[in-house]
Amino acid sequence: MVYRALADCVVLVHAAFVAFVMLGGFLAWRWGAVVWAHVPAALWGAAIEYGGWICPLTPLENALRARAGLEGYRGGFVEHYVIPLLYPAGLTRPAQAVLGTLVVVVNFVAYTVLIRRTLRGG
Repeated sequence: MVYRALADCVVLVHAAFVAFVMLGGFLAWRWGAVVWAHVPAALWGAAIEYGGWICPLTPLENALRARAGLEGYRGGFVEHYVIPLLYPAGLTRPAQAVLGTLVVVVNFVAYTVLIRRTLRGG
């Protein structure tokens, strides 16, 4: 039971990290210090997608699920709703390249606006 809860927590942290990678640049509009955490996170997120790598949180989650005696992502809210967002079925290398490009484009827009605002003094 404890390992399942820990695995679910890892999935939630993973989902929050993905959301931060995608949208953290917009948080920097309000809180400038966010830039220092977001830029490395966004670079990491894009590198994971472009490189076709596996995020270290994934093996951690799988290990915790194995310790809990679970085979997959059946049952429960987290398994049913959150995991398909992080691990879509049929994810291919071209799809990963599109996701990596999406990370870059969204953050380029966010930081372009932030830099323009900063240069204008606002």
